[in-house]
Amino acid sequence: MKTQYGKEEIKRIVTGHKPGHISPGGLKPASVLIPYYPAPGGLCLVFIKRPDYPGVHGDQISFPGGGREEGDRDDLETALRETEEEIGVNQGDIEVWGSLSTQQTLTSNFSITPFVGEIPYPYDFKPDAREVERLIIIPFSHLLAPEAYSFGLYNWKGMNFESDLYQYGKDIIWGLTARILNSLITLIKTGMETKGAL
Repeated sequence: MKTQYGKEEIKRIVTGHKPGHISPGGLKPASVLIPYYPAPGGLCLVFIKRPDYPGVHGDQISFPGGGREEGDRDDLETALRETEEEIGVNQGDIEVWGSLSTQQTLTSNFSITPFVGEIPYPYDFKPDAREVERLIIIPFSHLLAPEAYSFGLYNWKGMNFESDLYQYGKDIIWGLTARILNSLITLIKTGMETKGAL
């Protein structure tokens, strides 16, 4: 199984994708950015580890993002604003490739639109210590490898959740972030198969 794709291949697939966006209804609208980062060793994804604060997202690994605010023109502006606030990436430095279908959280009542984009390398990230404990920059090839993925129960603060799981060292990506990541990987693999590249 192929575990390495070039940036232009991924960009082509994401740009050509037609996501399904649904109305948030009674849920709270939010957006995240899936940030690709072309490091010298290969294309990476940037995640954030949130501090262990009270609430449903504390002590979790996620993509930068958050809830829509009154001044946001649309879902994309929410994702870019939150990324700038959380990890210090200027909105104008992000090349947006496209978006994925809307996802809904199971416990915190959010309707989340994921966007995919690229942060230029090198970049002087400036994480906000109130919202980000540390950055986790993971080679995309690692996330594509079968041994990085499993599906099972994850215990978070004494509660068990059935979830997609991606492991990188001691870090485990689970919950909605893992579900979004899985949808991205599925899209890319399907797109490559359609083009006869696998």
